[in-house]
Amino acid sequence: MQGRPVAILVARSAIAAIPVAEMQALVDLVMAQGTLASAHLAFSEQGEPTLRHQCKAVVDAGASAIIIVPVMLPMEPSFAAWLTRSLARWEHEDGRAWPPIRVAPSLSQLPFMGNLLASAVNAALDRPAETRPVKMPGPQGSVVPAQKRRVLVCHGGPCTAAGAPLIWGHLRNEQARLSLRTEGDGMMSAKSTCLGPCNLAPVVQVCPENSYYGGVDEKAVDRIIHAHLLGGVVAEEYAYAADGKKKFLHEAP
Repeated sequence: MQGRPVAILVARSAIAAIPVAEMQALVDLVMAQGTLASAHLAFSEQGEPTLRHQCKAVVDAGASAIIIVPVMLPMEPSFAAWLTRSLARWEHEDGRAWPPIRVAPSLSQLPFMGNLLASAVNAALDRPAETRPVKMPGPQGSVVPAQKRRVLVCHGGPCTAAGAPLIWGHLRNEQARLSLRTEGDGMMSAKSTCLGPCNLAPVVQVCPENSYYGGVDEKAVDRIIHAHLLGGVVAEEYAYAADGKKKFLHEAP
């Protein structure tokens, strides 16, 4: 990998085969340009491989430089801020000096975006119009979840800026990998609007115990899963009592 940079194309999430295949097709298009040592896909929220794992993998492989290309529209300012902080934290946790990392601009800022959108419009005109059913289907039944616990990941403004989408993605990936819906007492997870203690962002709440966790990162999610969701014991090092009193972030354990 020495010499030419490595590219990582990152989307927010994908868990089905078709969107993952679409991302791989974009990776193949980038590689076809012949300017990169290698190109890879990654996801910042739910999906595998995660951006954190992909960054570490290319560092392990000896990348001399890394280019991160966000494949998303719009690209909120909070994503860029989160990415800067996360890359610094991941490098610190890894214990090695990572190679230079550059982040590509938002796709909307690129000069050819107008032509690309025009091509999309023209392609749509060449396709048949969508057909809609004359009669709407009748009501459909749904299974009511039997799981004991519900995990809420706050997606209010401060929590989103502090990395809540990453926390959500890591939780969902581990939920699938560890079969958390059925293991232990069972759990469901959901995004939430503001949970209240914004200065403790990112915030996670586990019900019915009403346990609040603050300053949550991937390590904290793993601890909450194994201690609380599987073991039934509150992960005290990340927990904050719901007692109506002001709290301050603990030092990272």
